[in-house]
Amino acid sequence: MENAVLLKAIIDHAIDGLITIDDSGVVESINPSACRLFDYAPEEVIGQNISILMPQSDRSNHNRYLFNYKQTDKANIIGIGRELIGKKKNGIFFPFRLGVSEVKYSGRIIYAGFIHDLTREKEAEGKLQDYTAQLEMQVEERTHSLRMSVNQLQKTQIDLNLSLNKEKELGQLKSRFVSIASHEFRTPLSLVQLSASLIERYTETLDQKNIRKHVGKIKDAVLNITAILNDFLSLEKLDSGMVKPLLSRFNLSEMAEEITGEMQVVLQGKQKIIFKHRGTSQKITLDQNLLKNCIIILIDNAIKYSGADSQIQFYTKINEHNCTIRICDDGIGIPESDHKHLFDAFFRAHNTGNISGTGLGLSILSRYTGLMDGHVSFKSSVNRGTLFTLTFPQKNNHEQKSIDY
Repeated sequence: MENAVLLKAIIDHAIDGLITIDDSGVVESINPSACRLFDYAPEEVIGQNISILMPQSDRSNHNRYLFNYKQTDKANIIGIGRELIGKKKNGIFFPFRLGVSEVKYSGRIIYAGFIHDLTREKEAEGKLQDYTAQLEMQVEERTHSLRMSVNQLQKTQIDLNLSLNKEKELGQLKSRFVSIASHEFRTPLSLVQLSASLIERYTETLDQKNIRKHVGKIKDAVLNITAILNDFLSLEKLDSGMVKPLLSRFNLSEMAEEITGEMQVVLQGKQKIIFKHRGTSQKITLDQNLLKNCIIILIDNAIKYSGADSQIQFYTKINEHNCTIRICDDGIGIPESDHKHLFDAFFRAHNTGNISGTGLGLSILSRYTGLMDGHVSFKSSVNRGTLFTLTFPQKNNHEQKSIDY
């Protein structure tokens, strides 16, 4: 008797709820903690099916579990702890952990359910999940910010490297300019000085033949220096944006013939320029002066880098879409390794040797061509000559705002 009183006292003062049911699911007893959890008085629960303490979705499942256990003796709940949702008298749901034990008593089977309220744990777990989500969001934001900072640093590094490379290229250009300028100016100026001294000597004997010879050398040297200065001046104007194309409508074939005639005076040995125009149309709309400079640069190069018996092919062609200018020589050609640098300022191919030049002509040509929306291409190999092609788009006449000569 004393043990029964002690057991009842323990059950009545237990922190967790305790409910016993018979094998049909009818409640036989409920301790005070369980009553407080579900907000029921003992008499409201005892004699009722345990399913009144469950959400509607779990009621049929619970009855089925009991039926299956009695039929198969296979436990789904009994002896296994699991988390469930309980339903209070006022309809509010709360989480709890249920442990079910089977008790055989006086030839009967009774099931004792031990109920531990998980409300605080779930609230704490929810707060922890919220905190974790916030923390993950902050980490993601800071990671994104860090990634942006890293990207910005990488971009800054790239910009810095580009600036350093440009400074390096500028230093190389300056060095190349000094080298070329000193060489190209020194040679003709030395020739001028020497020829002037010889002329002074020949005037004493009135040697007209040698006087004329060295006067001619002085003139050539002056022309050479003038050409170099013109190249530098053209480059400076391009860099400062002073060169603007002035479109006009002119006869391309006539201009090409004039250039062919003018270039005869600089031919070497038995060199020849063979000009031919193709196409029924002869007029185009471009900047005549810029185009003339481009053609002269190419023909002058063809003359300088070809043999004394070579022929320079000069072709022009016009159709309804574009005009094409081709200049082909059979000279020393351009090494393939130099092709990618050919239009860089001050660059000269490695096989030019002692042939004079500033390395500016093709750079100026490329930029003049671009100003007229044109395209320059070339094919070349060592000792097999070079072919340059200039291509310019031609618009319909009514689209052109130009002067027709």
